[in-house]
Amino acid sequence: MTPDATPALDPAVAKRLKRDANGLVAAIVQQHDTREVLMLGWMDDEALRRTLTEGRVTFWSRSRGEYWRKGDTSGHVQHVKGVALDCDGDALLVQVDQVGAACHTGSRTCFDGRDLPVVTHDAAGDGDGDDVAGGGDEVARNGDEVPAEGDTRG
Repeated sequence: MTPDATPALDPAVAKRLKRDANGLVAAIVQQHDTREVLMLGWMDDEALRRTLTEGRVTFWSRSRGEYWRKGDTSGHVQHVKGVALDCDGDALLVQVDQVGAACHTGSRTCFDGRDLPVVTHDAAGDGDGDDVAGGGDEVARNGDEVPAEGDTRG
């Protein structure tokens, strides 16, 4: 190895990764102390190596086709506290200490209330609707809301 050469990702780690067709692995970023999910980014072997060795999160930008270290231009830095690989090897959990906003919109998290409606069914088949996930309103197969018993919003 020449003095300028950068060491590669540890071969034992690289062997465990299951990359997509573009050589990337999803990286879920989570605030280490509150467990708040902040964002999702993409890493190739080099981005992961940099993340593991430099103490700051580096992603591969699919839109720009280049590496970007979170916070270099915005100041919203992600200090690495830990990195875990899931059981299938196709996703990373990157625990960080987030400084400022994680989302490019300026929000603390990219998951800031744009929740999708959950369509569920009565798993018990008893018709009482108490098996609805999250305790929210049921949604009929045609997408219309099914009013709860005694609900007069109709």
